[in-house]
Amino acid sequence: MTVRGNIVGIDSPEALERALRTAYYLADDGLATAAYLGLALGKPLLLEGAPGVGKTEAAKAIAAVLGRRLIRLQCYEGIDASAALYEWNYPRQMLAIRQAGEETIDIYGETFLIERPMLASLRAPDSTVLLIDEIDRADQEFEAFLLEFLSDFQISIPERGTVRAAERPVVVLTSNRTRDLHEALRRRCVYHWIEYPTAEREARIVMMRASSVAEATARAVVAAVGKLRREPLSKAPGIAEAVDWAEAATLLHARGARWPDAFKRSIGVALKDEEDLTFISSRLDALIAEAAA
Repeated sequence: MTVRGNIVGIDSPEALERALRTAYYLADDGLATAAYLGLALGKPLLLEGAPGVGKTEAAKAIAAVLGRRLIRLQCYEGIDASAALYEWNYPRQMLAIRQAGEETIDIYGETFLIERPMLASLRAPDSTVLLIDEIDRADQEFEAFLLEFLSDFQISIPERGTVRAAERPVVVLTSNRTRDLHEALRRRCVYHWIEYPTAEREARIVMMRASSVAEATARAVVAAVGKLRREPLSKAPGIAEAVDWAEAATLLHARGARWPDAFKRSIGVALKDEEDLTFISSRLDALIAEAAA
């Protein structure tokens, strides 16, 4: 195993934490350490956590810090190898065959190959970061298919041969833990569980990401969001919703809405499910008042 202690000038978890901050991502020591070790050891980084805690944003920030293009593979039930690796452009092949007439043509040439995220990552490992997002949504068969890729970073195209990465690509996997991932996949990764940030850190995130939100507004939104997350909602607000809620309430206030009415009127950017809104409606005034106090 080749260990790279210094990656584009980043030689420690602390250095990575500072670099991520310049990409508008506040990482705690645990995440910065896991991400640094993943980069240094050349291993995929597996991030698990509840929806909305910043897993995908972490991958985007890592790509920004490294100065690389982010390639995203969004997983879903039924995803297969062709969606992840490559496909042949059959209509173009058929057209080429008709146009060739009696001439011999190679219908498995580069012209007819449709590159998908994993193949793109293998071909440009030094300029990309591959994000395999929400792997827990994929079937276990697809998860098993990933094992060889994550071990050897190579794939086989029957018509063209094996494609092997010149160096180990940077790969980030995320999971909302809707199901357990296979142990073999975990063994290939550096693992980190992302919790919701502390109220102090989340308020800093809101102020950093929102365009013109006052500190008092950010802290009130974070307090309200914290209370909502303790309710049995079908979709608890994540960090992005907290940022949006602070922005929306600030906008309404600037247009004349009074506090805390601006929070209540903009609740739709924090809660996006009718049943959740109905469930909390009778207590929303009190909840916002407590958070804004």
